[in-house]
Amino acid sequence: SKVISYIDVMTNFSDLSQKRNYSRPELSNETIINVSRGRHPVVEDSLKKDGIEFTPNDSLLTKKDNIWLMTGPNMAGKSTFLRQTALLVILNQIGCYVPAEIAKIGIFDKIFTRIGASDNLSLGMSTFMMEMVETSRILDQATNSSLVILDELGRGTASEDGLAIAYSVLEYICTKIKCITLFATHYKELCKMKEKYKQIKNKTLQIKKWEEEVIFHYKIIDGISEGSFGIHVANLAGINKKIIARAKDILINLNNKKSVEIQENNF
Repeated sequence: SKVISYIDVMTNFSDLSQKRNYSRPELSNETIINVSRGRHPVVEDSLKKDGIEFTPNDSLLTKKDNIWLMTGPNMAGKSTFLRQTALLVILNQIGCYVPAEIAKIGIFDKIFTRIGASDNLSLGMSTFMMEMVETSRILDQATNSSLVILDELGRGTASEDGLAIAYSVLEYICTKIKCITLFATHYKELCKMKEKYKQIKNKTLQIKKWEEEVIFHYKIIDGISEGSFGIHVANLAGINKKIIARAKDILINLNNKKSVEIQENNF
């Protein structure tokens, strides 16, 4: 039964890899994730059903350049890329080909993720408390052979608190754990850390602004995002146009260091 189950799994890997154009990864003893035109296997398959091509991305993380600090607009593809990287590592280690043109991937002892929002009200744990508990476990258990993925750490509290926690956690990873890390954030202030910690690479998602629209290219590039474009996403979600217009006015006032109440609005 063990032999049959092994053949069953390997045959499925083979069939899947052939049908979806996966490639054989190069196993490495180095601490490395070197991927050319990598794809998210689940999202790619979902898009194909609608006749849409998935946009592939490259990645190169090594022992020396081990941290990508990713800023970018909402809905631009940060979270997809984070999950994609973890899935490629898992597929590599379970013996399957990977959705990429070329891949050279090292062996990781564990993958740690802090993604999304959840709570445990029965234990009296808020969303932010759960976020901190999960982050604590990551920092206690990760080694320099781990892969750590942190998505918007510190968002569940005041901006000052959240930024301070995110800065301190990233600094700890830089100086103590030293593992390959993908750290996505809307705190652009963190990007200044690259000046002190050379292993950090600032990455963002390519966009194009046309009139009042934002066009997402889903392509990862070097640099820092010029904004989160949250109001644009709220508009895409169908929030009332009057509310969107008011939000834009408030944002202008805030950017000009004025009070929110300066231009009162009765909708």
